Order: sequence, then structure tokens, then C-alpha cells
Amino acid sequence: MTTATDTQPDARRDALRRRTVVWVVALATLGLIFDGYDLVVYGVVVSTFLRNPGEIGEVTPEVAGALGSYALIGVLVGALLAGSVGDVVGRRKIMLVSYAWFAVFMAFTALATTTTMFGLGRFLTGLGVGALVGTTGAIVSEFAPPGKKNLCNAITYSGVPFGSLLAALLGILLLGAIGWRGLFWIGALPLVTLLPLAYFKMPESVSWLVSRGRIEEARAVSARTGMPMPDEVQPAPAAAPTIAAAPTTAAAPTTGRAGFAGLFDRHNWLPTVLLGLTSAACLLLVYSLNTWLPELMLRAGFDAKGSLAFLLVLNGGAILGAVLGSRVADRFGPKFVTSAFLLTGAVSIALLTLSVPLGVLLLFVAIAGLGTSGTQILLFGFVANYYRTNVRAAAVAWCAGFGRLGGIGGPLVGGILIGAGLGVQQIFLILAGAALLGLMFVLMVPVRRRERPQIVVVEAPQPRAGEARTEPSRP
Repeated sequence: MTTATDTQPDARRDALRRRTVVWVVALATLGLIFDGYDLVVYGVVVSTFLRNPGEIGEVTPEVAGALGSYALIGVLVGALLAGSVGDVVGRRKIMLVSYAWFAVFMAFTALATTTTMFGLGRFLTGLGVGALVGTTGAIVSEFAPPGKKNLCNAITYSGVPFGSLLAALLGILLLGAIGWRGLFWIGALPLVTLLPLAYFKMPESVSWLVSRGRIEEARAVSARTGMPMPDEVQPAPAAAPTIAAAPTTAAAPTTGRAGFAGLFDRHNWLPTVLLGLTSAACLLLVYSLNTWLPELMLRAGFDAKGSLAFLLVLNGGAILGAVLGSRVADRFGPKFVTSAFLLTGAVSIALLTLSVPLGVLLLFVAIAGLGTSGTQILLFGFVANYYRTNVRAAAVAWCAGFGRLGGIGGPLVGGILIGAGLGVQQIFLILAGAALLGLMFVLMVPVRRRERPQIVVVEAPQPRAGEARTEPSRP
């Protein structure tokens, strides 16, 4: 008979696990809030640069587009570098270095006096942002409880549009008082806030430790955090002569090659390419709108604060849509929801060309946020749960990194289209077409068949003198 005393250790372990998950999701979300702020604050100040050459030099629409892209080139490089080493050195180390890196170079950018120095600062900031974005999805997926992985990823990656929303709000409230440099100094705060917290409260992933064969370290982290050991880790029969003669070992914990080599093997290359292209289409939309929407609305006749309000509504829609959509994704699968969001985004962007009352226009902008930034949030969860553990960080990094090719193009495309004299309506229709292209890519992603896990064999502890041997249960 099970007594209350028998359940107490399990209850304590469950409470410890919940606390660990809350800390991991909270720290990861806070990191991405700063990421979203750091990348989108440029869209808040770009109109200042276009109209005030005394800030960092003369800035034309084409130059402004290039400056907006430098950070995204850095994100591309940083995400791919993190993906190549994140499955080898661990998630925690990459995240701590990323927090410090992007905060330092946001401060560097705040001190810029020329377009060259500003562009260099944006590129170096992007390196840290890319490494963080490319690693966060992997660690959150490995800590999230079963059945809530898409939700936890959606909450975490909602930090990006929330940071964008924060940048727009602070721009409305503080730009006149502290200037663009003050807004960039705010982006350096993680150095003295987030980094110390993460150092003490962000554990390494138990699943990652097991995937590297570091079973004893995994057990220690499991005991400290309450996170369960993976089901495939089983004790070996004590009577097996090949195990009894050897020290504690582990067989290859997962099938297939690790990192980018496994990401492009014969089973994974097609979905990898398609998901990368989907991410590129989404991020082209995200950074086109986050960089140029305030300027487009200025040209449409709204004042400066009113144009920034559209940016706030855009990212508010992304947060709400992604969190709600993730609940549906955990039930019906992320492919269905991602496809529906992209279609919704295409329609809503096209509707921005209509002459409608302000309230209706704001609604269309909010839905456009759901279909662009909101879709990208769901896509990270899709990718993080689509691949096996030993290529998961590489997959998320690929999605974040390759997708940044579209992100790089977003500010550039906006600058080129505005510089060419196209009207606001024409630009919105071009962006709606990009959303339909992303929809085509995600519909082509094959459905993943679940693979049976490979058993990890570890030596069972030897019984003490006088203790009876017991046969382990068969897996």
C-alpha cells in the first residue's frame, strides 16, 4: 500500500522541477526581451538619423537599410557559430557568453559618432544576439514538461516581440528626453542584471549531458534540479560480464551524427532546407516591418509618436497570437498553426493598403504582427521539437541563422523600395507576397515519424556485502 510518506520524495522532486523550469523559462524569456529590444530599437531611432545628419553623419534611406542589416548579418554569423559548438560545449556556456557579449556591444554602439562605428557596433551586437537566439530554443525544449514544449517555447520567444514593444514604448516616452544614445544604453543592462542571475540559476541540460555520455554529471544535475533522467537511460543487468568488467560507461546515447553533420544527413536535409527558407521569409517580414513601419506611417501622414504606436501594436499582436497559437500547436501540431498564421499574415498585410478608420487599421497591424513575428515564435518551437537531442541546438541555430538572410534583406528591401519611390500600398503588397512564399515552404515540410529511442547502458551499482542482488526490470 502506498502511504503519504512514500509520496513525499516524489512531491519534493516535482516541486523542485517546477521551480527549475520556471527559472529557465524566465531567464530565457528575459534574455530574448533584451534581444528583441536591442535589434528593434534601431527602427525606433532610424527616422532621427534620416532627418538629423549631425548624429552619426548623413544617412540616406539606402544607408539606413544597410545599417539595419549589419546587426542581422551578425545574428546570422553568431547563430551558425553557436549551432556548430552548442551541441558540443553545452547550452549554458553559450547563453552566458551571449548575455555578456551583446550587452557590451550595445554600450559600444551607444558611443558611436560615425556611421562606420555605428555599423560595426550593430554587427558585433548581432553576434551575441544570434548565439543566444540559436541556443535558447534547445535548452527550453529540453527543460519543458511533456505536452507543454510548444507553449514554453512560445512564452520564451515571445520575449523578442515584447522587447520590440518595449523599445517602441520607451521610444515614445523617452526618446525626446534621453535621445537615441540613452535608448541604446538601456540595452546594455543585462551585463549587471541578467548575467549574474543566469550564472547562478541557469543549469545545464540533463538531456544534453546524457547525449554526450556524461551520465554521472547528468545524475548530479538531475538530483539538484529535479529534472528527470531521459527514459532511455537504463541500468545494465548486473550479471552481464561485458559490463561488470568495465567502469561506468554509456553507449552512444542517440542515433546519428551530432550537430550540423546530423542536421544535413539523408533523413534531415529536406526539412532543414524548407524550415530554413520558411524562417528566412518570416524574418524578412519581421525586420522589414520593425525597421520601416514607423517611417511608412510617417509618410502616410501620422506624426512621430503615432507612427511608433503602430510598432507597439504590431509586436503586441505577435505576443498574444504566439502564446494562444502555441496551445493549439501542442494539441494539433505546430505545422498546422504555423501555416494558418502565415496565411493570416499575408491577408492582413495586404489589407493595410485599404483606406479604413484608424481603429480598423490598428487591428490589421496587430494581426500582421501575429502572422509575422508570431509565426517566427511558433517556428522556433516547431524546429526545437522536430529534431533529436544531438542536433537540436544546431537546428534552432540554423533556423535563427539561415533565417537571418531574410532578416538581413528586410531592412535593405525596405530602404531600396522607399528609395525607388514606391508608394506605401505597393510596399505592403510586396511584403504580403513574401508571407505567401513562406506559407508554401512550410506546407512542404514532411511529417516527422517518431523514432524509437536507443537504450543507454550504464553499469548498475554493485550490492554491498550481505545485500541481495535484484534483477532490474527490462526496458
